[in-house]
Amino acid sequence: MIHLPIVDFQSSSAPADFCRSLHETGFGVLKNHPLDQEQVEGIYAEWLAFFQSSAKDSYAQDTAKFDGYFSAAVSETAKNHQYKDVKEFFHIYPWGLYPTEVSDAARRYYQEGSALAATLLGWVEENSPAQVRAGYSMPLPDMLVGSDHTLLRVLHYPPLSGREPPGAMRAAAHGDINLLTLLPAASEPGLQVLGKDGGWHDVPCDFGLLIVNIGDMLGEASGGYYPSTVHRVLNPVGVAARKSRVSLPLFLHPRREVVLSDRHTVGSYFDERMRELRGM
Repeated sequence: MIHLPIVDFQSSSAPADFCRSLHETGFGVLKNHPLDQEQVEGIYAEWLAFFQSSAKDSYAQDTAKFDGYFSAAVSETAKNHQYKDVKEFFHIYPWGLYPTEVSDAARRYYQEGSALAATLLGWVEENSPAQVRAGYSMPLPDMLVGSDHTLLRVLHYPPLSGREPPGAMRAAAHGDINLLTLLPAASEPGLQVLGKDGGWHDVPCDFGLLIVNIGDMLGEASGGYYPSTVHRVLNPVGVAARKSRVSLPLFLHPRREVVLSDRHTVGSYFDERMRELRGM
């Protein structure tokens, strides 16, 4: 049984407790964090309305820049998985497409989440063992300075139609590519993490919690001390299958030239993973 402790962000022991959880499970769960819950709820509501409108089709994704709207038809296929995930989403970058039909709340959240992420990466740095810390090419928060690749993804998992291919999931088992992912608890449950015991375990989803997970780049930079944990989003059953699910992951991406390890820069690692996602 995996244990994901809920860490009080404002506690004096929070940095150590949070990083212990990241090291042991690849996930950390925070309460009393500085991100505004009303703002998150407002973003969920207005973007759900956006996804339920035809306006989304005016912002079709740019295949070179990865910004804009991605329909279910061009959704991701997880590595080693046969079917596309049952979802649609919008990629927000500071320089990218942004709908006029919604407020600037998601843009403000992007900035606030990025600021919090710098604090959390500082915690990770400070709580890394000396030999792990010595392997970082620079302080972890500095990897994000000047980067315009950090991505806010507004995700919509639509109600299930019952016509999905057998085995298709809202989000098949996968690891994230980036350093850290910040995820406010979604509007509906379903997130699970693969434990060291080989079993799937529910991630706490009480509204107001902030879920943080390790991405492959931090796993690479730390020599595996901070593990990039595989996770998935289950298809709901019963009444819940008729509900939409909205989530708001912020993927922290360093500058492309940042050295992660002897074998990879951020750019080389990202490009490799993109080829895998496209099945190339």
